[in-house]
Amino acid sequence: MKISDASRASGVSARSLRHYEDEGLIVPGRFSNGFRDYCRSTIDRVLVIRSLLESGLPVRLIREALPSLTDGSGGGTDADHAEFLHEVQRHRDRLAARIAILSDQQAALDTYLREARSRRPMTAT
Repeated sequence: MKISDASRASGVSARSLRHYEDEGLIVPGRFSNGFRDYCRSTIDRVLVIRSLLESGLPVRLIREALPSLTDGSGGGTDADHAEFLHEVQRHRDRLAARIAILSDQQAALDTYLREARSRRPMTAT
């Protein structure tokens, strides 16, 4: 199917499909005129990529894990799977640390705003 059809079928923009190709995440076929040709298995792979990206995983990790997630064989070696899960856990832990910092900053700003509003004299109009 053409890129516009693949975009509709996957819910991913044509621009994103080209980006996935540039990143080496998908390899669509080509028609004789050079246009991209997306098969059902590529669309299925795009859906996996989209899901992983929406969960916050970086493209680097997705690229490493994608063959074992989409080739139908159930994955690479146990060591590969364990390493991937370790990387995902490290990424999750970094996100949790960033969220904690942002939450602390938000709480500090809330406190500042409360105190600033309570000190400000009311003006009559």
